Amino acid sequence: MVTRSGPRLTSAVKIIILFGVISLLGDMVYESARGANSQYFNLLSISAAQVGLVFGIGEFLGYFLRLLAGVLSDKSGKHWIFIFAGYGMLLVVPFMGFTMNWNILVILILMERIGKSLRNPAKDTILSGVAENQVGMGFAFGLQEALDQIGALSGPLIFTFVFLFTSQNRIPEYQLGYKLLFIPFALLMLFVAYAYRSIKRNNLITDIKKKEFRSERLKPIFWIYTAFTFFCTLGFVNFSIIGYHLKAHNLMSDGNITLLYAGAMAVDAVAALVVGKVYDHLKKKREMKTGGLAVLMAIPFITLLLPFTTISSSVILIVIGMIIFGIVMGTHETVMRCAIADITPYYKRGTSYGVFNAVYGLAFLIGSALMGWLYDLNQAWIIIALTCIAEAIAVLLYFKMVCRVKADE
Repeated sequence: MVTRSGPRLTSAVKIIILFGVISLLGDMVYESARGANSQYFNLLSISAAQVGLVFGIGEFLGYFLRLLAGVLSDKSGKHWIFIFAGYGMLLVVPFMGFTMNWNILVILILMERIGKSLRNPAKDTILSGVAENQVGMGFAFGLQEALDQIGALSGPLIFTFVFLFTSQNRIPEYQLGYKLLFIPFALLMLFVAYAYRSIKRNNLITDIKKKEFRSERLKPIFWIYTAFTFFCTLGFVNFSIIGYHLKAHNLMSDGNITLLYAGAMAVDAVAALVVGKVYDHLKKKREMKTGGLAVLMAIPFITLLLPFTTISSSVILIVIGMIIFGIVMGTHETVMRCAIADITPYYKRGTSYGVFNAVYGLAFLIGSALMGWLYDLNQAWIIIALTCIAEAIAVLLYFKMVCRVKADE
């Protein structure tokens, strides 16, 4: 007798891979731009403080508005509307190649981030729903992140190849790189439409019941976990500062800077698979949904290494720092998302991802703006101090979270 579990498992894996391809193409569009934006703005004579502030505001909007998008997607159950709209807004990225006006560029950057805020809670909710009780949560988010980072790796290479082919790294070459992103955007929207049809056809997600949304509550561990995430992210040195540092001090050519970022994304992909596997292993070994949270302990300690390496004057240290950067990003994108799914009920999951990402974005805004301002003042030692203090608080919150898990057992 043939059961339904086999076909559903196969369908679930196919959908997870399909979501990975969607993320791959999405990252190819926006990560390629993010790997080049800092250098492009430097050519336009825009200060590090301005760049840091705009990137910080963009990250804040991209994460904070997920709170609203997550709540609305949970209440309405119309997750796919948010997914289509969010991915559709990536169209603004190729249009960055048509202007040098700073005000217009700011609007395009913020629109791209807003689009991400619309799609991510709904996408993560659907992905976790497909993975739950069918494949491991760590496997699902790890595989998706790995495919996602193939896009993050190949995207910046578009600019690298433009620089190599033209032997120039002037404004026209950057604009050509942006315009080429129309191609992966078109493919992206085709795959989103295909994913929608496939999930509906295989009936992998049950309909959301509004009464469940009203009755279930987020547990205290979720709020401790969210605070932990805030401080981990507050001390994270992001690439807007690193790229600006490399360009301002002529430590690398423009092509090598984008290549370095692409390499970090490759490390991110490998780290995501490994960390996801470890996360599932710990859950299985401890026979509890929160068993994988032990992986989170590593995040504050490896984040501490970033300011000592990535904003140094040594190319070797910077390369090592970018490897660490990739490991941190892979862990953020895999374990942090897995944990949300394992500590929150499904019918509150869009809201949970929204709250989590709003706090994550707030930390990015504060951290990015502060680090950009301090960098302009040539106060690298304060950046190091900021990271040390933030990660120390994160370690304390981690142990508080562990105590809460034991109390809930």
